[in-house]
Amino acid sequence: MKAVIQRVSEATVRVDGKKVGSIERGVLVLLGVEKGDETRNADWLAEKIVNLRIFEDDGGKMNLSLMDIKGELLSVSQFTLAGNCSKGRRPSFDTAAPPEDANHLYQYFNGKIWEMGIPVQSGIFQADMKVSLINDGPVTFILETPKREP
Repeated sequence: MKAVIQRVSEATVRVDGKKVGSIERGVLVLLGVEKGDETRNADWLAEKIVNLRIFEDDGGKMNLSLMDIKGELLSVSQFTLAGNCSKGRRPSFDTAAPPEDANHLYQYFNGKIWEMGIPVQSGIFQADMKVSLINDGPVTFILETPKREP
């Protein structure tokens, strides 16, 4: 499971011109689910994102988490994060999870964030979405869940 996390002062996702999710101060998460990902991966990622200290304290240091600032999270599914561009000129999506598995884990991830007390807004799985944001910083991180040992 891969995620691009962006600290935002606001973010919105639209489908067919209609706003389907919008947050103010918090985090925009672009989430990609890969073959072999399980609920334990979503658990790890949710815990990491909610507690990652990427917001500034009064001294200007990144020392506060999403939980600390009582921020919001906008979750957008993005299967292209599973893309492999190492060969040729066209990305391969062989490692992307099948849609029903990916949607299950995407919804599960969103539920875990809610359970932790963070307000969650989300896009619509497999929809053509338009995402707008004001990246605060800019501050952007790429997270990948640990792979299971063979």
